[in-house]
Amino acid sequence: MEQRFTFDQIAGAYGASRPEYPEALVDNVVSYASLKPGDPILEVGCGTGQATKSFATRDLQIVAIDPGPEMVRAARESLAHFGNVELVETTFEAWSQDKAPFRLIIAAQSWHWVSPELRFVKAAKLLSCDGSLAVFGHVPTGLPIQLLEQFREITLRHTGRWGPPPEAWYLPSGPFNGWFDESGLFGPVEHRCYPWKWRHTTSSYASFLGTRSDIRMLTPTMREELLNDISKAVDRHGGEFEMDYETHLYMARRAGLDQ
Repeated sequence: MEQRFTFDQIAGAYGASRPEYPEALVDNVVSYASLKPGDPILEVGCGTGQATKSFATRDLQIVAIDPGPEMVRAARESLAHFGNVELVETTFEAWSQDKAPFRLIIAAQSWHWVSPELRFVKAAKLLSCDGSLAVFGHVPTGLPIQLLEQFREITLRHTGRWGPPPEAWYLPSGPFNGWFDESGLFGPVEHRCYPWKWRHTTSSYASFLGTRSDIRMLTPTMREELLNDISKAVDRHGGEFEMDYETHLYMARRAGLDQ
């Protein structure tokens, strides 16, 4: 199974465990793209609708796609009271282009899963001549030092690996600026950072870890033992802790192309 499709197995936990996106980020994207109520936007990889909901409250007409049937079902439930959201079960690669052009395409924690050969080419074709692309994601940036050391020891013991979390792709040192530039299809990238804190309990952190793609790819036994030991470490720490987080946003306008 492709790593990006593992999320569909745990759609309920994903919806309950994953954080929403800063309202300031949504406001900045809407302002950057010069959107007005009723403008059409496309969301790539909507998951259970965390970002979709915030953009839907701005009265935009949203087509939100995701390849997971359970993800789409969960999103349909959470977004049922919005009449301006159309949910489609498909990958970005396979999705037909009959809804174009869009004023904005957004991808929340999902752009890195899309085929490198196609993502920017197709996005540019789907956007209006003055349309924008905005990709963003959460990145953990700080743990209490005691827990960090214990998590490192536990993870190495169970998996033999320790390194940056998957979300580190979204840091400025990651590939996003380069990807935009290399495509040649978008203008200069505007980057913004939104720091925040996330307070966890033992159960909430274990639930969140259980939705991470790298954890989902472990065998069930390895995953259970790892999460049990992580939970014990948090319990010894008092059963709760606070993490530093940053949400990183990358925006660019479509370069001039023949329609």
